[in-house]
Amino acid sequence: MKLGMIGLGKMGGNMVLRLTQGGIEVTGYDRSEESVAQIERQGARGARSMDDLIAALGEPGSRAVWVMVPAGKITQSVIDNLAQRLAPGDIVIDGGNSNYKDSIRRAEDLAKGGIHFVDVGTSGGVWGLKEGYAMMIGGAEEAVERLRPAFEALAPAADRGWGRMGPAGSGHYVKMVHNGIEYGMMQAYAEGFELMKAHQDFNLDMAQIAELWRHGSVVRSWLLDLTAEALQNKAEFEKLSDYVADSGEGRWTIIDSIELGVPTPVITLATQMRFRSQQEVSYAGQMLSAMRRAFGGHAVKTIETPRQEGLVPEVAPGDHPKVAAPENIGHTASAGEGSAAEQLGETGQQRVKGDA
Repeated sequence: MKLGMIGLGKMGGNMVLRLTQGGIEVTGYDRSEESVAQIERQGARGARSMDDLIAALGEPGSRAVWVMVPAGKITQSVIDNLAQRLAPGDIVIDGGNSNYKDSIRRAEDLAKGGIHFVDVGTSGGVWGLKEGYAMMIGGAEEAVERLRPAFEALAPAADRGWGRMGPAGSGHYVKMVHNGIEYGMMQAYAEGFELMKAHQDFNLDMAQIAELWRHGSVVRSWLLDLTAEALQNKAEFEKLSDYVADSGEGRWTIIDSIELGVPTPVITLATQMRFRSQQEVSYAGQMLSAMRRAFGGHAVKTIETPRQEGLVPEVAPGDHPKVAAPENIGHTASAGEGSAAEQLGETGQQRVKGDA
C-alpha cells in the first residue's frame, strides 16, 4: 500500500523508516527541508510540497495520509488543508496526541465530504523504530481494515500491539488515559527514589536498588529498566532542570474523571506535580525529566546557571534510542528544529519564577 506522512519529527520520522522497512511505500513531508532530506538519506521517499505528497499517493478515493504534528492548531491547520485536497473515500489519520473531543469533531467534519478519519493513539517513543509501536485506533471498521498493512508494519508484531478501540475519538481517548497512568507511574518512582536518597544515614545505593527491583519485584517495568540503566551509568541528573512539561493528556484525563465522577487521585496529583516542576527545582522533578527523556527522547531543559536554563533538543529520527539515555544528555549532538515549546510538548505554559 501507499501512505503519506506529514510531520517528520522524532516520532513521525521514525515511523516512516519502520513503515519503509515493513514494505509500505511511504512518502514523507515536513516544513523542514532537512527533515525531508534525512528520511531520504535513510531510504524513504520525500516530498517538497503538499501537492507532491498527494500526487505520490495514487488514485483519489484510495489515498491515505498520516498526520504526525503537534496537537491543537497545527493539527487542525494540516487537516483543513488536506480536506481541500482529498476526495471521497480517502483517509486522514491523526497519530498525534490530540484531544479525543477534537477527533470526534474532525471525523464529523471530514465525513461531510466523504473522507474517512482515523485517530491513532501512538505509544513507543524513540524506541518505536526498533521495538515497534503500540497503537490504539478509533474510526470506521472499513477504514481501519484498509490500513491494516501499515498497522501491522508499525506494531511490535502483526498480531499484537495494535487494535481498533471503537468509533472515531476512541483511539485518542484510550491514549489519553494511557498517558495519565504513565504520569502516575513516573511520579511514584521519582518520589520513592527521592525519599531513599534523603535518608542519608543508610547511604543507600540507588543503582543497586533499581537493579534489584527489576528482578522478581511487583514494581518492575520498562520505566524501571530505563531508570536502572541510567543509575548504573552514573547519571546523577545534576545537569538536568526539574522542569517537566505536561503536554495536555494528564489535564484532559482529570477533566474527564471530573465529568464522569470517577476518582483519579494518583493521576491528578501526578499532573499537579508536573505543574510544580515548572516552578521550583527538586530531585524528583529532575528524575522525571530524565525518565521522560529516556523513554521518549523528548527535549529537556538543563541547568546552565542558577537563573538560566538551556535546551537539549529532541532526538532526531533514525538516532539510536541510547542517545536519549540520561547519561548522554550532556553530549547530545542532534540539532533541534522548532521552538522549545514544540520540542518539550508544552501546552503553552511558561516557567513561573519569583513574584509571578
